Amino acid sequence: MSQQPNKSELTVLKRFWTVGEQSAREVHDSVTGETGWSYSTTRTVINRMTDKSWLTRRDVHGITVFDAAISKVEVFSSLVKDLTRKVMDIEGDLPVSMFAKSPHLSSDELDELDGLINASENTQSERGEKS
Repeated sequence: MSQQPNKSELTVLKRFWTVGEQSAREVHDSVTGETGWSYSTTRTVINRMTDKSWLTRRDVHGITVFDAAISKVEVFSSLVKDLTRKVMDIEGDLPVSMFAKSPHLSSDELDELDGLINASENTQSERGEKS
């Protein structure tokens, strides 16, 4: 993932990952308490994310609905790798178990996250590459 979602985009993505396909109004109604956004701000964030191909868009009975087009595990993996490798300069395997209590990740998703974070790092280090 070349670019990572910002805080606003992550707020919207988490709604899609939890609920699935929704209209912009449904997203707005579910995040406005947390964000304080106006409806037009919610639409701007959704449109920007659709332009980045992070959300899909389709019409259902005259209503436009959106859904996440990027995997939460891939996004979390990218964020974790950037923080630990680029910000904190930590090398080696990362303890993915620290995310075990997250309500956003199932056991299978934790295994996938571990594979994305640590397996790719091990493969690169065996070839002498840096992330």
